[in-house]
Amino acid sequence: MGTRRGLEVSIAAAEAVAMADVDVVAAYPITPQTHIVEHLAELVNNGELDAEFIPVESEHSALSVCIGASAAGARTFTCTSAQGLALMNEIVYIASSMRLPIVMILANRSLSAPLSIWNDHTDAMSVRDTGWIQVFTQNGQEVFDHVFFAYRVAEDPKVSCPVMLHMDGFIVTHVIEPVEFWDKEQVKQYLPPFKPLFRLDPDVPVTMGAFAMPHLYTEAKVAQDIALRDSMPVILSAWDEMEKVVGRRYHPIETYHTDDSEILFVVQGSFAETLQMAVDELRAKGEAVGSMMLRLWRPFPFEEFRTHTKGKKLIVIDRAISFGGQGGPLAIELRSALYGVDKAPPIMDYICGLASRDVTVEDFMKMYEMAKSRFFRSITQEGFEFYGARSLG
Repeated sequence: MGTRRGLEVSIAAAEAVAMADVDVVAAYPITPQTHIVEHLAELVNNGELDAEFIPVESEHSALSVCIGASAAGARTFTCTSAQGLALMNEIVYIASSMRLPIVMILANRSLSAPLSIWNDHTDAMSVRDTGWIQVFTQNGQEVFDHVFFAYRVAEDPKVSCPVMLHMDGFIVTHVIEPVEFWDKEQVKQYLPPFKPLFRLDPDVPVTMGAFAMPHLYTEAKVAQDIALRDSMPVILSAWDEMEKVVGRRYHPIETYHTDDSEILFVVQGSFAETLQMAVDELRAKGEAVGSMMLRLWRPFPFEEFRTHTKGKKLIVIDRAISFGGQGGPLAIELRSALYGVDKAPPIMDYICGLASRDVTVEDFMKMYEMAKSRFFRSITQEGFEFYGARSLG
């Protein structure tokens, strides 16, 4: 049993990065991720972490530094949010295409305009297709644990892909929670030293990210997609091993009262815990309802999702907009995953919680009653709605 400490989740995340014995941290401040890199800077300055801390002029440069460091064989870390991720976007693609096992925390935040520093999943959805393994967390303990998980998976020679950890800005990043720290022996048991498959070395020259003519580019992308999909067994094994080391078990999809439910909520991130309270109240009233938190975003857990949703009706909670699309990006993704499935579950999508607008237990219960009425009228009827939006008329 590790030591339990009450501290801000961003500080806990930084402590986990330090315990992972990173070699290089490249950082540029942006709310709400700044406390993570500030604390790492303190640890390096105080001699508690033997690493190179490189302050840069932009997020574009931060990930560029990580690419160079990782290609040279260093364990690397960075983090960002929203506008910073947008500026970094060009390099996000390069990191995954070069198969560099970088770990990045994305403190999820709204994208401008209008300017907002608050939380939703707009930035997360903007990088869905960048080739990174992506995992959502819902509280401080999960963030702390998944820093070690991220390095273990990313650096596995069967994977060698970057990993992005999503944590909700302010709702998680700035909250003080009890977090059970791992001891040094647990970290050593779980996370082996980084041994890169390839590294830049003047004595053994290699080329990384070179120019490719059209007759090679497609095959390179196919190989990248195969590598990402084939990371699934390593991901599952890493969660299996974590349970053995620290006693906590994680899954691609975290379920709550799903087996005997007729209607399931599907959500990502910190909303999951509030939603469980609503599920408890609804079940106390005799409602056959449950919830799912989609933890693993890429590679997408198709088999598990289809198994858990068989014979159900789904209420999807989106915290981002697919402008001009049929609902939010999460609902669109889930409809795609269910395409061709016999008697695929109908989906009602609610877009809400943008820029951290409150979504309470009572709100989830209202959404349930609205969706239930809709499902009752027509089992095949689907749609989406901006829940709680005031009329613009």
